[in-house]
Amino acid sequence: MDRKVRWGILGAGSIAHKFATGFGGVEDGELYAVGSRSLEKANEFADKFNIPKRYGSYEELVSDPDVDAIYVATPHSFHKEHTILCLNAGKGVLCEKPIAVNAREVEEMVECARKNNAFLMEAMWTRFLPIYYKVEEWIEQGLIGDVHMVVADFGFRAGINPEGRLFNPSLAGGALLDVGIYVVSLASLIMKKPPAKIVSMANLGETGVDEQSSMILGYDEGQMAILYTAIRTNTKQEARIIGSKGSIYIPSFWNATTAILEIPGQEDQVVEIPHLVNGYCYEAQEVNRCIKEGKIESDRMTWEESISIMKTLDELRAQWGLKYPME
Repeated sequence: MDRKVRWGILGAGSIAHKFATGFGGVEDGELYAVGSRSLEKANEFADKFNIPKRYGSYEELVSDPDVDAIYVATPHSFHKEHTILCLNAGKGVLCEKPIAVNAREVEEMVECARKNNAFLMEAMWTRFLPIYYKVEEWIEQGLIGDVHMVVADFGFRAGINPEGRLFNPSLAGGALLDVGIYVVSLASLIMKKPPAKIVSMANLGETGVDEQSSMILGYDEGQMAILYTAIRTNTKQEARIIGSKGSIYIPSFWNATTAILEIPGQEDQVVEIPHLVNGYCYEAQEVNRCIKEGKIESDRMTWEESISIMKTLDELRAQWGLKYPME
């Protein structure tokens, strides 16, 4: 492809606004179309971001022959349905995290992508922030020695709305699939393998979803990830990667612009890499690169890893006895 990748956005909610804002930092793509459940909402969104094509249904969006890639920005309980709609139309898909509700759904989505020879990637935008390439470089250089432990948290306090996305079981609500996936995905990135053992505890609130939880992921060589997440409790939202020789501290790890290398007896090394716009551009650039190279899968956020992470989330919910109505 010797032109810019033409993007469509499926859904016009808050996360779609963040993605479209971040797209201002993308050079090799253009926001070309948006589809919403009403033409009025699509027009409002398109006017704000100067998007030429606007559609009052998702079906019309995916039928546009000029759209190359679609960002699926609907609630995660709809991700499988909407992603498969796009893939069956031959569109590349960047699906907002979590890519689905459970591992079985992800496997169906992957099979659909493979069948249609269409690109698919989970939009774990943190994975593509420049600071994480520096963190991995430090680890690969052996500066903190062998990684022994990852400690991370992501919690915030939201007001309870039983019908809202965070607290409604019918929308696959709860902390784990909203922000807990960030800490689990970080552990996966650093450990490079799924856990061999999972021990966890959760508090299920009045609507039946997990309002806070803690978990320990154990690995074959003795490493551990100690993680916790919440939607009714404010936490520091930080991460620390601890090795045999030192550690790496990442404040605001899910939206990171700073990483600090801490080696005993040495002055801390601080690296700061500000976001281009709000940081959402990097995942879009990865999709553009893959599509232009004819790939249907990213080698940084692979299908196998998305399935593996979702299997971990499935096991955690199984331990808590949390099952969604659509399951």
